[in-house]
This record gives sequence, structure tokens and C-alpha cells, in this order.
Amino acid sequence: MRKLSGIFLVGLCLGAIGAVVVTASHATAGPPARPAALSEAVPTVLATSATPTSSATPTPTPSETPTKTQTPVKVSGVDAETLDKLVPGGHVSAVVFDRQRGAATVSVHADRGYTSASLVKLLIALSVLDRGGPTAQVQRMLSRSDDDLASQFWSTYGGPAIVTRWAAKLGLTGTRPPADPGRWGDTRITAADVVKIYQYILAKAPEAVLDALKNATERGSDGFRQYFGIPDAAGKQPWAVKQGWSCCRPTRMLHTSGVVGDDIVVVLTEHPSSVDYATGSKRVTAVVEALLG
Repeated sequence: MRKLSGIFLVGLCLGAIGAVVVTASHATAGPPARPAALSEAVPTVLATSATPTSSATPTPTPSETPTKTQTPVKVSGVDAETLDKLVPGGHVSAVVFDRQRGAATVSVHADRGYTSASLVKLLIALSVLDRGGPTAQVQRMLSRSDDDLASQFWSTYGGPAIVTRWAAKLGLTGTRPPADPGRWGDTRITAADVVKIYQYILAKAPEAVLDALKNATERGSDGFRQYFGIPDAAGKQPWAVKQGWSCCRPTRMLHTSGVVGDDIVVVLTEHPSSVDYATGSKRVTAVVEALLG
């Protein structure tokens, strides 16, 4: 009985060992188990990595990081203090609106009011063309900044009503007609509103308007050199501009506005009357140079 019991015990031990071996062989034959939470969080890593991973979410490799084309962000580093120093004793407002991003990259004193000088000719031109007026004369008024044509159109096409109509249509919150109805150059404007005018010109106005601005002459009809600001500062970048200058009620105004590459650029400046046009023009150009980098 004792021998039989010994044999019996040995048999039991061998049977247990065999069961363990069989169980192990079945376990390795099937798919390995993996934590469900980890497989849902980082499936790419688990699918491509042969090395066991920890339960912490791994850092994606460069090949796993989604790639996309991003629009370069313009960094001008221009603020109000920088621009104010370029127009000593005067005032300056500037807006650079990036058409690709649909946002302003620079906005300095954008709602400060100025008399428009010849920038109101943009609204005069839109009014004339809207009513089927002479395209060639409108283009001359814009490209050469012709005051005589502007006065004729102002009288014929509604005077101050030109300003009120377009201000309402375009949502120009800081634009209003001149106190003296006959002085179109005293129309009040802001840099923010001028940007809206250009947005309309680019999107909806007849091409004749933008063509005239692209072909602005170096000298206006009065002989004034109107390539200060944007034209002098833009270098090889394509531009289309409408400039403005006036003096002295009681100060001197010098404005440059238009399209430079993909940007709408508006710079409005007011100087003491003691600052001559040549000096003021250089200051406006310096402002645009700062904006364009």
C-alpha cells in the first residue's frame, strides 16, 4: 500500500506538470492581450512598435504628427509708441489688414478722425460709376488725383449725400460729410473705415477703380509728388494707391492708402502747418517702412 501510494503521488505530479504545459501552449497560440484604454488612446504606436509600452501616453514621433500647410504669421513689432515717434508733434493712425488671414496685423489709433483730403475721391468714384458715369474721367480723377474732376462729380452726383450713402452702405462708423457742403476734402474719415472702403473696392467695385489705383502717376494734376508713403516704401511689391494731402485748416494732412501685395495698408497723418510737405512726406514713408518691415 505504501508503494502504491508513492506511485500514485508521482502520477499526480506528472499529470499536473502536463496540464501546465498544455495550458501554456494554448495561451501563446492566441493573440496577446493588451490594455483597452491604451490601444484606444494611441493605436498608431501600438500597431507599429514591437517594444512593450507603458500605460502612459507616448510622445508621437515626427512621422505620426499630422502635417498641414500653415499661412505664415506676419510679425511687425509695430505699436502706437513706435509710430507716434515717427510723426513728432502730429498724429498718426495705421491699419494693416491681411487679406489672406482676414484680420488686421497692425491697428494703431484706427478710429481717430481726420479730414480726408483726396481719399474721399474713392467714394466719389464709386458713386459716379454706380450711376453709369464716365469711366475714363473717373480713372483720371483717381490716378492723377484731379481736383477739378472731383469738384464736378461732387456737384453732379449728390455732394454730401455721396458720403452719407456710402457710410450707411459700408458700415463706416467714423465717416461723415464735411461741415461746409462744398468742401469735399473736409470729409471726416478714420483708418478703420478706409480699410472697409478698400475691402468693398476689391470685392465688388468695377475693375476700373483698382486699375486706376495701380496706375497712379508720380505727380498729381497739381504737380504734387504723390509717391510718398506706400509707393516709396513698397520696394518691388506690387501696389495700388490713393493718396491725400491738404493744408492748412489749420494743420497739414498727408495720407497714403492702398493695397500692397496681399495687404490693405492705410496710414493717416496730421502735422503742424510748420512742417513742410517734403518733411511730412518722408515721415509718412518712414511709417509705412516700419509697417512693412
